[in-house]
Amino acid sequence: MHRHLVSLRDVTDAELEYLVRRGAWYASEQAAAHRPLTGMVVGGFFTKTSTRTRTAFASAALRLGAAHIPYGPADLQLATGESMDDTARVLARMLDALVVRTAADPSEVRALAAQQRMAVINAMTADEHPTQAIADLTTLMRHFGQVEGLRILYVGEGNNTAAALALGLSRFHDVELCLATPPGYGVAKDVLDLAVEQATAHGSRITQCHDLDEAPDRAQVVYTTRWQTTGTSKPDPEWRRIFQPFRVDEAFMRRHPDAVFMHDLPAHRGEDVTAAVIDGSSSIAFDQAENKLHSAKAVLEWCLLGRQD
Repeated sequence: MHRHLVSLRDVTDAELEYLVRRGAWYASEQAAAHRPLTGMVVGGFFTKTSTRTRTAFASAALRLGAAHIPYGPADLQLATGESMDDTARVLARMLDALVVRTAADPSEVRALAAQQRMAVINAMTADEHPTQAIADLTTLMRHFGQVEGLRILYVGEGNNTAAALALGLSRFHDVELCLATPPGYGVAKDVLDLAVEQATAHGSRITQCHDLDEAPDRAQVVYTTRWQTTGTSKPDPEWRRIFQPFRVDEAFMRRHPDAVFMHDLPAHRGEDVTAAVIDGSSSIAFDQAENKLHSAKAVLEWCLLGRQD
């Protein structure tokens, strides 16, 4: 019986910490020859565009010894009307794991995960991007040596990346996360409420504001994302004007002189962030992208084999 990773809500504190530490271990030289998935087959079903997540999981599967089968949005008989349940029952008899990206709600991923023969991994749904959060936490672990005690400022839309980041950071002790989001574009109330509840239980603090003047100074991490979240559009024709004050530029970073800069990519230079910031010395955005590979290895191993340490 394999494990699924559909939401961080389904993972215990100990399991999340293990995945983060295991991701950091996979970045080490001693992990280079580790191939625990030899003989297994991992599928990747992506209905939306992806550079980092798709490549990370495909590369991780191959580097861990598994074979990999990619599926595009029109490759499966789902495109001709076959049910998600039937698709899951068939794939589960042929694959060991399926990595899934869809812009829909998580019901599609949960339908695929209704069986127990094949591990199902959520590579992004409309509400949450759990593997991004695991990569982000792995990045923090590798850069700072720990996640506990960090002060993090997230700037931009309260999208699936922000939701996962809040759900992930809230499971660690003594963390301060401020979500500075444009008015009308905050983190969903149910997600924010859960994150605040979890943070309180761990001696941490999560807040949300819609005015950057209310955001704290001297954060250790400034994190932003692209303004137009993958697979979505904004009905308000004035949305760019609303987002304009939330651009991360050199003046913004001067409020946080010791902070590193993170971005889940793709970045739109001149829009969500300036080139001077993302390409500057404080940026660890491309280390963060590389850590998607290391954390993908940890996720695949954990879903297919359980703990290996």
